[in-house]
Amino acid sequence: MNEHPRVSDILNQVRDGILDPQTAESRLTAMAVTRVGDVANLDMERCSRCGMPEVVLAEGKDTDSLVKIMHSYVLASGRCVASRITSDQVKAVCQKLPDGITAEIREPGGILILSDGTKPIPSGGTVGIMTAGTSDIRVAEEARSIAEEMGARVITSFDVGVAGIHRLIPALEKLREADVYVVCAGREGTLPSVVAGLVDKPVIGVPVSTGYGYMGQGAAALASMLQSCAVITVVNIDAGFTAGAFAARIAALIGGKK
Repeated sequence: MNEHPRVSDILNQVRDGILDPQTAESRLTAMAVTRVGDVANLDMERCSRCGMPEVVLAEGKDTDSLVKIMHSYVLASGRCVASRITSDQVKAVCQKLPDGITAEIREPGGILILSDGTKPIPSGGTVGIMTAGTSDIRVAEEARSIAEEMGARVITSFDVGVAGIHRLIPALEKLREADVYVVCAGREGTLPSVVAGLVDKPVIGVPVSTGYGYMGQGAAALASMLQSCAVITVVNIDAGFTAGAFAARIAALIGGKK
């Protein structure tokens, strides 16, 4: 099969009975790409194909490329999200927004959202997000923004780590409606294991690069979560995006059946 088929090739195969319409639709969806000069190929059908939108990673991109990418994407899809964006990048992107486009900056999580008024479609699922400490909130807020972009309702409880374990029970009561939990913790990363031993829903542990000294910068937290005797899923250090997206998928599956 041609590695880069043309739309006409696929349509002709349907006409000739070689492809069924469902397979053709899948292949056409996979081809939907918006090109931005020589710097990017935007995946416009990721949401319909994978259940989650394409999110622009601002970190590491030069300013001109980021501006072109975000403006092109929001004009093509109605909504564009960038993660790990700096204040200087926000200023550049928002300096000359296309007509009809508004910007929302979610500073704690480093998220910028451009929109023409298009809103995420509610999934019916609920994600509960917790942090061990206040220093972990930046990662938790990234997870929150991504989960909300995927249609989840998000409820949070911050600074409830094991250094003051008595704070945990009221926090869990607040989050009892959650279909899945995202638990962010730095230092020794104990909180996700404790939470998993107290709830009957999936728990996603997010090691955070807080902490210093031996195995600092999230390494100790990652090792602790991977060695958990409670059943948890663990994402990479500071991977709020991954945790939020995975949690939203789980919540949609559970919440959609309620």
